[in-house]
Amino acid sequence: MIRVSINLRQSMIKRFAILALILSILSVSAFPALGNDDETNFLIPDHGYTVNYYRSYGEPALQASITGNPEFNRGESADLQIKIANIGVIDGFQRLNVNQKTIPDSVEEALADAEMEEEKDCTIAKNIKAILVSDTKYIKVEPTASLQTVEELKTGYTTNLRYTIKIDGDAPAGNYELLLPISYQYQANVRTATADIINLGLTDTKYVRDYKTKTETLKLRVSLENKPKLEVTNVSGNLVQGESRAIEVTYKNSKEGVAKDALARIIVMSPLSAEKTIVRLGDIGPGESKTARFEISASPEAIVKNYGINSEIKYINEDGETSFSENMKINVPVEATENKFSITGVAIILIILIALYQIINVHRKGNKNNENASGDENE
Repeated sequence: MIRVSINLRQSMIKRFAILALILSILSVSAFPALGNDDETNFLIPDHGYTVNYYRSYGEPALQASITGNPEFNRGESADLQIKIANIGVIDGFQRLNVNQKTIPDSVEEALADAEMEEEKDCTIAKNIKAILVSDTKYIKVEPTASLQTVEELKTGYTTNLRYTIKIDGDAPAGNYELLLPISYQYQANVRTATADIINLGLTDTKYVRDYKTKTETLKLRVSLENKPKLEVTNVSGNLVQGESRAIEVTYKNSKEGVAKDALARIIVMSPLSAEKTIVRLGDIGPGESKTARFEISASPEAIVKNYGINSEIKYINEDGETSFSENMKINVPVEATENKFSITGVAIILIILIALYQIINVHRKGNKNNENASGDENE
């Protein structure tokens, strides 16, 4: 039931994004545009003031690809650069059976040839709008920059779009698909203005252009590297002021890749110290745990509290390259030393007590002898 709810929510988000794109497109006028130097004229001539000598066959064709390496890491926030290429081609032209009886044939053929040149712009994509949509909960697109626009893209040219994506730290390895709904306008037809257009007050208009709007969804594929994710799952043992104790740290590989020939390392700082800071763990497969044992000493002046020890694992990845895990924090408590009397201390105390007893005893005997001697003299 939960999975159905998540899928429904993702579908609604995607539909909303595409709807927002379409609404933004409709905000731009899709009416026919006039020819050169006529942007200030708002009266659109109908077909009674124009003739159509040629029909072109061709339109823009846009393709999208990711620039650079499409492989990302878990937990990564990355700039995704997308290259949009226009590979549209003109398949041909058709000469229509149109003639103006009021002008010579030679002039009309020159006008027809000029219109055919204008028809070649049919492959130019104008007012491109593109919005990046993630179809998975493991990849999020920064919403503030999800909508990108390009004013014009001629055939044979490319343009770059940039989006920011965030990869979830718990995303499974594999391939993921991103959607790029795009819309653009292109010239669908060019009509040549006749001499009668002057009756409309349009003295500088040579052509009237009809535009169409096209929407489509391009697909992009990104992948997450099949690499291990190492984390500390358990720490046992404690430290005591002025003593050396053993601390056992359990590391777990919670993802798909294998960490080969893994070495666990700790970084200790005063008042803690350790003679051996690296322990070999061997291979750690997916879901497998390994435990490292470290001998750590705490100085007598160490404050009683929890100490954070940095740890990392060095390993060989599946490509045979050396890799390092993220820094992992190990929390270890330091306790106060116990108040114990050693045998030597007890012996010293006994010797002192005996010596004091002997001194007191001798002193008492001396006082007693003095009293006896004083009594004899009085007699």
